Amino acid sequence: MTAPWLHQYQDGVPHEMPEHPYGSLTDLLDEAFERHGGKNAYTLMGATMDFATLDETSRAFAAYLQSIGLKKGDRIALMMPNVLAYPVAVAGALRAGLVVVNTNPLYTVPELIHQMKDSGAKAIVVLENMAKTVESARPNTSLDHVIVTAIGDLQGTVKRFVTNLVVRKIKKMVPAYSLPDAVSFMDALKKGRTVPFKPVRQSLEEVAVLQYTGGTTGVSKGAALTHGNIISNVLQVELWFGPALSKIKPGETLTMVCALPLYHIFGFSVNMMLCMRMGGSNILIPNPRDLPALLKTLKGQTFHAFPGVNTLFGAIARHPDSRTVDWSPLVLSVGGGMAVQKKTAEMWEALTGTSICEGYGLSETAPVASANHTRDTKYTGTVGLPLPGTQMAILSEDGDKLPQGEIGEIAIKGPQVMAGYWQRPDETRKVMTPDGFFKTGDIGLMDENGWFKIVDRKKDMINVSGFNVYPNEIEDVVSCMPGIVEAAAVSTPDESSGEAVKLVLVRDDPSVDEAAVKAYCREHLTGYKRPRIVEFRDELPKTNVGKVLRRELRG
Repeated sequence: MTAPWLHQYQDGVPHEMPEHPYGSLTDLLDEAFERHGGKNAYTLMGATMDFATLDETSRAFAAYLQSIGLKKGDRIALMMPNVLAYPVAVAGALRAGLVVVNTNPLYTVPELIHQMKDSGAKAIVVLENMAKTVESARPNTSLDHVIVTAIGDLQGTVKRFVTNLVVRKIKKMVPAYSLPDAVSFMDALKKGRTVPFKPVRQSLEEVAVLQYTGGTTGVSKGAALTHGNIISNVLQVELWFGPALSKIKPGETLTMVCALPLYHIFGFSVNMMLCMRMGGSNILIPNPRDLPALLKTLKGQTFHAFPGVNTLFGAIARHPDSRTVDWSPLVLSVGGGMAVQKKTAEMWEALTGTSICEGYGLSETAPVASANHTRDTKYTGTVGLPLPGTQMAILSEDGDKLPQGEIGEIAIKGPQVMAGYWQRPDETRKVMTPDGFFKTGDIGLMDENGWFKIVDRKKDMINVSGFNVYPNEIEDVVSCMPGIVEAAAVSTPDESSGEAVKLVLVRDDPSVDEAAVKAYCREHLTGYKRPRIVEFRDELPKTNVGKVLRRELRG
């Protein structure tokens, strides 16, 4: 039986994945370096790095890692925002045969200890701004080697000196730390150029990346992503984005805005690895929450693709400086990480002339499993169709596949699905079905044409007197109310109904009060979906990517 979504594919997008020549991510990197040498790969604060420089520096870093005794399969943590050292460290680690442990630079000491102990990382590359956290955590980890980098590293001698001086002395962004045996990233590269590099043979089945999950739901687990998982997703996304990227003017090099953190799997695969494969360039944004700086960076630059999240797109669309940016070359905006709201999509299209192509995936799927058409001009409210070579199903509580139109748990099967949770076979068994589907924990449905719609996270669902209430629906409705900037709906205990809806809002119009919000909800939501409590805040707690942390708002 043919999958119902295949006849909805855009012209030119194949139903299945074609064969590829790569035996590992290192093969993909080597091909990129050979094919794209002189082309620009990364831009940061006016400094650039081409593929040839990335090739040379990552080879030197790989040689250094081997020289200090790290061997194939050892784990190395990378704890940095979007700086030039990140792609160098990733490529160097992979070329040395190591497993990359992507690490949030905003982690607290307990969070870092957990991830280092769980992964068994032997080395870490950390931005000096976060070195104090590593100092505090290190005694409780297996870290033998600490390599410290700075924001200005790899920017050129003069610019590097000035940037690091400003960060350290003027802005005072580097807390004092003591790591006597730490090696600077630039010294590591210097030593790496004096020692031999020994290429490491790897396979598609071996683990390339540990991507830790659980930022919004609880205990963090390492999704073990193989070389094959990430390569497959890069190729799937390349095929899916093809119809949009074909609109780039002849002679222009694909350029992406990299506002997503590269340590997040969305940025890692879609920005870094896809651009490596296609010879594209990334404009690195170290702090996307600094909107004036972000928009100043984009002003005067030509870019074609902008992967991001709903909160970032909405914040940019509302910012007055967004009108100073030339959005006309933009052919692809990709929304992931959380639901794209209709109001955000409309504001973004009004600003840029392009719609947001909403996709769906998880760390466990490397990450993209489905996406809307890249040439759509209207908001669909769905997460689109499964990518080539991907199957998706809706499962009942008993694990049975449900017919189209019925709500259940979304499950995914495909070459991008992780090998399992790192050293947690019991947790892996909980999420994998006997026939190879990964159970996502997301509640959704497949419509009559094969399009998938997310209803909500299973753990976020609110039960009001036996009725299921989905926060996404409430948030989408309330976000369309004039004067509301952001909305989050969570459960709160209630004596009569068990649970009730609590609504936490950010507003830009002080005249919008609790009475006005409740009146709006009476007009647009049925009784049991209406908020019992309305609370206003200056901002909502979010993950590093911009996803709202609902668990911090409950109660």
